Amino acid sequence: MPRAIWKGAVSFGLVSVPVKLYAATESHDISFRQVHAKDGGRIRYQRVCSVDGEEVEYADIAKGYETDDGEMVVLTDDDFADLPASSSREISVEKFVPREQIDPMWLEKSYYLEPDAAAAKPYALLREALTEADRVAVVTVSLRSRMTTAVLRVRDDVIVMQTMMWPDEVRKPEFSGLDAADIDVKPQELQMARMLVETLAGDYDPDEFEDDYQEALEALVRSKLEGGEVTHVERKEATGGEVVDLLAALQKSVDAAKTARGESTSETTKAPAKKTAKQTEKKAEKKAPAKKTATKTASKTAKKTTAKKAAKKAS
Repeated sequence: MPRAIWKGAVSFGLVSVPVKLYAATESHDISFRQVHAKDGGRIRYQRVCSVDGEEVEYADIAKGYETDDGEMVVLTDDDFADLPASSSREISVEKFVPREQIDPMWLEKSYYLEPDAAAAKPYALLREALTEADRVAVVTVSLRSRMTTAVLRVRDDVIVMQTMMWPDEVRKPEFSGLDAADIDVKPQELQMARMLVETLAGDYDPDEFEDDYQEALEALVRSKLEGGEVTHVERKEATGGEVVDLLAALQKSVDAAKTARGESTSETTKAPAKKTAKQTEKKAEKKAPAKKTATKTASKTAKKTTAKKAAKKAS
């Protein structure tokens, strides 16, 4: 099993069962990237403002709610901080209800509940109680700082928690063409439909069904890999130009922050650049004598070496 995504306790009455939460499902779909068909290069996306056309840094991005008439309500971190949030680590059982009262349409995401080592007995007690009563437990739980409703049921001797959608999140099927008063079903047609149902009646076996599209797609990718149909994408090394772009982006962020405070940016951004250039020239001038000294030292050393060689020849 992967790492637990949540730790807490199931509480019903005076009984508390420490548990760990694991995602019960995973997607096996093959994910694709958008690439340039010519050379296989990844397609990158920039965060560009639709008003001024400039690229926006992550730090300057906020959440906005757009109304039906196109008005935008911008929400800040402070706004979200004032919203009711819950960090409870408790799965609180509210009711034990008949299974048929829970419409599968309301169920959203499934999780496995694993008991802590010291909580195996109360976990088994809850599991057996649910099985014997043939009911599910309606619970409230806080996930990602939001309170939601869920149900607990037993599957293969494991308690499963399935989060539920809120009632107003399930749409009502308002189809005028399905009005029973306007549909005339003949007895002979109904009898044939019943015969068809009886002919196809049986038990559900998930192994009888295969995702032929997924298998064919995996086989296609595998055959291209084995056949060498692979595009080797060149990865460019970071250059000085990219550093300049980064500095420009940082400078824009500084300018934007100063503009927001009502400060001028033209003088404060250009002056340091000129000063730095002058400082660079001065440093270059200061380093110049060092080269001359090094040249003199080298010439003296060369003269001494020549004199020694001449003395040896004379001897």
